[in-house]
Amino acid sequence: MHRYSIGQLAKRLNCAVQTLRYYESIGLVAEPQRTEGNQRRYTDSDLNQLRFIRHARELGFSLDAIKALLRLSRHGDDPCDEANSIAAEQLDAVRSRINRLQALEAELARMVGVCEGGKVAHCRVIDVLENHALCLHDHGHELADPNDIADT
Repeated sequence: MHRYSIGQLAKRLNCAVQTLRYYESIGLVAEPQRTEGNQRRYTDSDLNQLRFIRHARELGFSLDAIKALLRLSRHGDDPCDEANSIAAEQLDAVRSRINRLQALEAELARMVGVCEGGKVAHCRVIDVLENHALCLHDHGHELADPNDIADT
């Protein structure tokens, strides 16, 4: 069995050491064993669990959803309805976000497309940014997503 330092594990997972410490601090992963010098030592099992977490984060799952999925993963004989439901919710959220991003893309393309290369005083980009009523879509703050907070 391999034993990894936190630095080795972070390198294998292509993430920051602080991310691993954060996952431990919020109880997403158990505190690893420590050496006599109080250094964390992770096992292959820890590595696999962290790969699961990192992959779930890449797919946009919230930390709460990942906690639930990890809990479910420990009960292999149970029905997978709950896991499927969590994934379906994430799929709906992604589709919704794609729709909002497509509306933003159209709005930005329209804004840029009407630029005549004149003076800033008559710039359509500035006009639209100053007056939301000139937009075709209501795109307010709806893209602010707490799941967009980057892992540290």
